Amino acid sequence: MLDDKDRIFTNIYGFDGPDLASARRRGVWADTAGIIRKGGAWIIDEVKNSGLRGRGGAGFSTGMKWSFMPKPSGLPHYLLVNADESEPGTCKDRDILRYDPHRLLEGALVAAFAIGAHTVYIYVRGEFYHEALVLQRAIDEAYANGLLGKNAARSGWDCDVYLHRGAGAYVCGEETALMESLEGKKGQPRNKPPFPANAGLYSCPTTVNNVETIASVPEILRRGAAWFSRFGRPKNTGTKLFCISGHVNQPCNVEEAMSIPLRELIEKHAGGVRGGWDNLLAVIPGGSSTPVLPWDICGTVLMDFDALREVHSSFGTGGVIVMDRSTDIIYAIARISAFYKHESCGQCTPCREGIPWLARMMARMVEGNATVEEIDMMLDITKEIEGHTICAFADGAVWPIQGLIRHFKPQMIKRIEEYRKKAKAA
Repeated sequence: MLDDKDRIFTNIYGFDGPDLASARRRGVWADTAGIIRKGGAWIIDEVKNSGLRGRGGAGFSTGMKWSFMPKPSGLPHYLLVNADESEPGTCKDRDILRYDPHRLLEGALVAAFAIGAHTVYIYVRGEFYHEALVLQRAIDEAYANGLLGKNAARSGWDCDVYLHRGAGAYVCGEETALMESLEGKKGQPRNKPPFPANAGLYSCPTTVNNVETIASVPEILRRGAAWFSRFGRPKNTGTKLFCISGHVNQPCNVEEAMSIPLRELIEKHAGGVRGGWDNLLAVIPGGSSTPVLPWDICGTVLMDFDALREVHSSFGTGGVIVMDRSTDIIYAIARISAFYKHESCGQCTPCREGIPWLARMMARMVEGNATVEEIDMMLDITKEIEGHTICAFADGAVWPIQGLIRHFKPQMIKRIEEYRKKAKAA
């Protein structure tokens, strides 16, 4: 288990206040100017060496992403903080916003300096009403105390931070759709290239990072890349906020070391599976868009990017959804499919037409009103959709179905056979 002294998010449960005085007692805004005086190149190299990978789902190297930003050339640079946390099963960023907003603001200043940005937009999910109020109060406090604005934190760098509230569209969590929404247009992903580092918000160089990613940076720089990189496995280093929900005795958010075994994570922090480990049916390991894993894999798999990819799933956001043997796994995946059908922006034909078709098929599969051949047909359709759209929304929409068929096809066949028996008897 991670020692308390090694936790970055020390107020994730809100035992202390979100205000500036409380944040400073926790070490936030401690010699921020000293960090910035070391220079943008040093900051980027240190973040690279720490092994920090994006905590919003993609898992791309944060330092590498920052290094793609071009040198200042007259065009403004922008930092966008993605606080549009809409992935079912994920609620880590929400707790950072409402309990530790100054940690995010300090990270935003440091990251903005590193990429040459004087303007930061924090795009907050529309449903996060209370969180937006807390964050805005923190922004106002930071301005009032000279931590943002001109000569922010006495660093010599000017940095303005603006809060922008979204309208509750899941697809705006995709970075280019987020930029479209910020510009006042319909939230739909853009074709790439050009990539945001070259032509992002208002066609200017832009970097988009997740809340947890940005909020982690100042503490990494204070303690050093070597400290952060000693947790987890190579290429999967650092600490991570995990959200554990579903059929556990104590649902929670917890910060742990990367590469912790999934079983240990659930049993030590969430009080174990309801009814004991042997009552476990399956786990969705990284938020609703990641493929489900059956109980036998859950007992040994590690919680990191590479380990979950090896078992044909994904680390995603670290949103762990636990399902015990009382779960109708077919219905659970059908409900997820209905969510993605609703949230598709409709721009790409495979997603616009394919996701609703799969959702209708899954609704029939719940009843068993289908044929065995249609199971393989569904799998073929998911392969036709995956990788054939502008953004990765469609991939995340079909992965739950792929996971269901990969591990629970016998249950689907049994459901179909039972339906046929009842139909004949009637």
